[in-house]
Amino acid sequence: MFDWENLRYFAALAQTGTLLGAARLLGVEHATVARRVARLEAQMGVKLIDRRGRRVSLTADGERVAVMAERMGEEARAIERVSLAAGGGLAGDVRVSAPPTLAAALLAGPLVELRRNYPDIGITIVGETRYASLDRREADIAVRMTKPEQGDFTVTKLGDVAFGFYASPAYLASVPEEAWSFIAYDETMSSSPQSMRLLDVANGRKLSIRATTLEFQLSAAKAGGGVALLPNFLLPGADDLVEVIRETKPLTREVWLVVHSDIRNVPIIRAVMETLKRNWSY
Repeated sequence: MFDWENLRYFAALAQTGTLLGAARLLGVEHATVARRVARLEAQMGVKLIDRRGRRVSLTADGERVAVMAERMGEEARAIERVSLAAGGGLAGDVRVSAPPTLAAALLAGPLVELRRNYPDIGITIVGETRYASLDRREADIAVRMTKPEQGDFTVTKLGDVAFGFYASPAYLASVPEEAWSFIAYDETMSSSPQSMRLLDVANGRKLSIRATTLEFQLSAAKAGGGVALLPNFLLPGADDLVEVIRETKPLTREVWLVVHSDIRNVPIIRAVMETLKRNWSY
């Protein structure tokens, strides 16, 4: 009998391109992915992938099977959404995707309140810098700083987040303005509005430290590592930093609440969304 579960593992491998990526996507060990794909190849009597180091490439047959597997996955996820939409109770699990720093600063309070009001709703935060796919059910609800332009989504604006340039008083006292160095994101965020604004203001001055996380940028600024562009929700309690550049039009990013339209009226989904909208404080 054909084991359709093996096809799901192959689809994840085709999507991510690596055994480790597929394992992370599925929440299993990478050896499990390799074993399942090998079983699929044995079942079909067809070679689907070429293994070359950490990455894998699909054979011609693998490409064809991957397209069919993706179509099957889309249908399966649509069935999942129909099933979820049919549920009428305020009990179940909801996955919320959000940038990790924003989630820690702004979502913890509202979601704890949600749990007090609805103790049978379980919450999982998917705190990743990449956007979890709502179509693939990697998350049920997303809080994003970019408004999606494609897809069957219901999108609500939560508010705005302003950014400012901050440094420690000790750094400012010891380094003249023309010699300031800046704390920036790494190259993976080079196209973000924050990175572009920082480069514009730095105007050729050094980028002394790069980091993927805002938490490290904040700590580096506190330690006297330079000037950082930080969102306002990180500043409460940061009394050891001062704003060093007062812009007439500071950088502002919109924050959006996104849900697949098929499940927007599911009671547990609606309860989470209404709690986040009601308690948004920026």
